[in-house]
Amino acid sequence: MQEDMLDISVIICAYTDKRWDYLAAAVASVQRQTKRPRELIIVVDHNPALLERIQERFPDVRAVANSQPRGSSGAKNAGVAVAEGEIILFLDDDAEALPDWLEQIWAAYADPKVIGVGGALTAKWPDKRPAWFPVEFDWVVGCTYRGLPEVATPVRNLIGANMSFRREVFEKVLLYSGIGHVGSRPFGGSDPDFCIRVGQAFPDHVLLHEPKARVLHNVSQQRTTWGYFITRCYNEGLSKSLLTRRVGSKAGLSSERAYTLRTLPTGVLRGLAEAATGLDRAGARRAWAIVAGFSATVWGYVVGSVRQRLPTYSGSLTGEVAA
Repeated sequence: MQEDMLDISVIICAYTDKRWDYLAAAVASVQRQTKRPRELIIVVDHNPALLERIQERFPDVRAVANSQPRGSSGAKNAGVAVAEGEIILFLDDDAEALPDWLEQIWAAYADPKVIGVGGALTAKWPDKRPAWFPVEFDWVVGCTYRGLPEVATPVRNLIGANMSFRREVFEKVLLYSGIGHVGSRPFGGSDPDFCIRVGQAFPDHVLLHEPKARVLHNVSQQRTTWGYFITRCYNEGLSKSLLTRRVGSKAGLSSERAYTLRTLPTGVLRGLAEAATGLDRAGARRAWAIVAGFSATVWGYVVGSVRQRLPTYSGSLTGEVAA
């Protein structure tokens, strides 16, 4: 291994030409790292034309087709199958890593008890952050949200757009194909599901949230709308209902309890106080967004739970969110 190279395989999953500019920026951010990865792998999810375009545009990148069922879980498993690094690190195709990202991830593995490391994601808005959009709900756009630790801390699950694991993890645990994102449609919270099963398979190890391992997550204009916000919250509820069916409510909702009982009420009070004192007139709108987003999530959870009790339930979810 060369001195300026880390034994890390970076995997980016891509599925559409519509995100080409984002993908190119993601690749460039990996290539600008202060320490190089062992390899950069792009897994293309059942799109031969996109695969060919990537191979022509990025000859130094290992581009492979997803040989498993369509969707983010199958694509990640396909990437793991060909990866050679000691650490397997996932980056979304619409994310851009800061230059010391790889070094921060690698340093966190100095502790042998750390089995997986995830970093922080900051929203890169197309213009500016919508005044009504609460930081507590930045998970709606795939980013780190208020309520997560601000220093390196063990957590239940990592955020899939910026997460990594030791190679040995995949000898025991793989992502379930058929859940997670399939194109633009979310099915059942694959990343929390995977991380929970990793924790069960390695009970003496920890998953570490390391905020210093930072990436920017591009937010499309379409994701800044109220309609997207509410639909995404509803779909999250559907996903949580399926997740708790698989792993049980204790494991599936353990992190959400503190978020619901402390983070969200504090956010509502903060917004109302900012509006009342004139500090920020949009505070009341953010408080309302928290209430509405939480309500939509709960409703999605209720609907999903009821569906699972129906004789005709097939195990899939039908909620959709635009890419």
